[in-house]
Order: sequence, then C-alpha cells, then structure tokens
Amino acid sequence: MDDLQASILEQIEGYVSEKMKGVDASHDMSHICRVLKNARRINEEEHGDVFLIEAGALLHDICDEKLFDKRGAENQLMDFFERIGLPIETGVSLLNIINAVSFGAGIEGVETLSLEQKIVRDADRLDAIGAIGIARTFHYGGRKNREMFNDAYPPQTYQTSEDYRNNTSPTIHHFYEKLLLLKDKMETPSGRRMAVERHNYMLGFLKQFYREIDEEGFALDGYN
Repeated sequence: MDDLQASILEQIEGYVSEKMKGVDASHDMSHICRVLKNARRINEEEHGDVFLIEAGALLHDICDEKLFDKRGAENQLMDFFERIGLPIETGVSLLNIINAVSFGAGIEGVETLSLEQKIVRDADRLDAIGAIGIARTFHYGGRKNREMFNDAYPPQTYQTSEDYRNNTSPTIHHFYEKLLLLKDKMETPSGRRMAVERHNYMLGFLKQFYREIDEEGFALDGYN
C-alpha cells in the first residue's frame, strides 16, 4: 500500500468513526476494528489487495440496512469517495465488497466472489461467532427486546434475504439460524481454520445454557 492509499485509508477510518457514533455496541466502532484485525490476519495467508481489504473492512457496515437507510448511505459514501479523490472504479469495488458481506446476501443463490470480498466477509463472520459473537448476539437481542429462549417453535431456515431481515426469533434461535452455520460457510482456508475454535466454544455455551435452565433445548447434532 502506497502513501496515497494510506492517507485515503486514514480518511475512510475517520468517516466511518463519525458515522458509527450512536450505533449500538454490537455494531459499533469496536466491532469495525475487530473485523479489520481479522481481515489483516486472514490476508497474511490469502494475499489479496491490502487497500481494498482494509478499506472494505472499515466500511463493511456503513450501508447496513439494520443500521442506516441503505440507499441514502450508499449515495453519501460515493459522494465521500468523490471528495477524497478516490477513483470511481475503486469506489465501485469497495461498494461491491460492502454488499457481499451480509449473511442475507448469500441466502438466495450461489455467488461469485472476489478474493477481497471473501476475506472481508470471513473477517466479519469471525466476529459473529465465539465468545464475542455470543456477547454481540445477546446485546442485539436485548436491544430488540427478544426472548432469550422459547422452544414452542423450532428455528427457521430462511429462503430469502427479506425473511432473514424480518425475523423476530428468540436469541437462542439465532445460533441455529445463522451462527452455527458460519463455520462451514467461510470462504477462505485461513478463515475456516480460524472459525473452528470459536464454533466449538458456541457449542459448549449452548450445552451449558440448556443445563442451567434445565431444558433439553434444540438438538446440536449435525453442527460439529
């Protein structure tokens, strides 16, 4: 990465930091920084474009429809790119990385992803699992006033990204509907390897959770 790219990356970090003020702790700037760290670790082995990966990691939630008006956020981002002199084609590449990150983006069919999209997606998904993933999940569920556990109906399998976005499932359901699926959906060899420990930690947490509430809970067979 040259000096100009480093300067642009610094401006992007400032832009993201300002935009993420007031966002809840499950998606705040500390999450962004962890994803950036994960992306750097993955890229040590995968060797993608450093600037696109680091900028994509910083920006990955900036157009998230859970947090912002997506269309408006995309327009603001492209205006920002123009102000800082980022080439149009680079801005489009970053927007493509951003739009490939979400879990919902992969629900409706097979995707063809660039290496940079794969790395940023894996980096974000690593922060969704393990101990930090558990903490983020319950924080988000609490903000949405969701039940922690209810076995009156089973976890769902989503057929469309809209169904996924509109779900109101209890927090424990979220493990089965997304988090326990991520290990096998990692896109890079290093991402898959890094996901194993975090995945196993979640399995142990769920077993302990069910013991403490003295409930059988939902089966964990097939998630190893």
